[in-house]
Amino acid sequence: MATITSTTLQGAGGRVVTRTTLTTSDTFTYNQNKGAILILDNVTAGALTVVIDGAGGSTVPVTGIGNVDVTAGYSTGSIAAGACVAIPLDSVFQYLQGVIAVTGGTGIKATLVEY
Repeated sequence: MATITSTTLQGAGGRVVTRTTLTTSDTFTYNQNKGAILILDNVTAGALTVVIDGAGGSTVPVTGIGNVDVTAGYSTGSIAAGACVAIPLDSVFQYLQGVIAVTGGTGIKATLVEY
């Protein structure tokens, strides 16, 4: 299990970011309202579907819809070989409650940045 370490982008100038190669189950710490973005770069030879699942997620009330079950985690959908996706984590914070597991992305290069 790897821990995806965040890199802060506060201040002036460039930064060297930490890239983590994902294994079968990885983790990271989500800090709400810090503009966190998780970047997943699929450098493997095949499509992969990553699931990001906070252990504390249950149901979330959504106006006009009702309760939405977030227990299965947030799925990225299929990430094609060679594709790179960026997930603004504040937009999916309901899935990120408690200890967060990242699965399904073995071989993907992950970068977590915060502002």
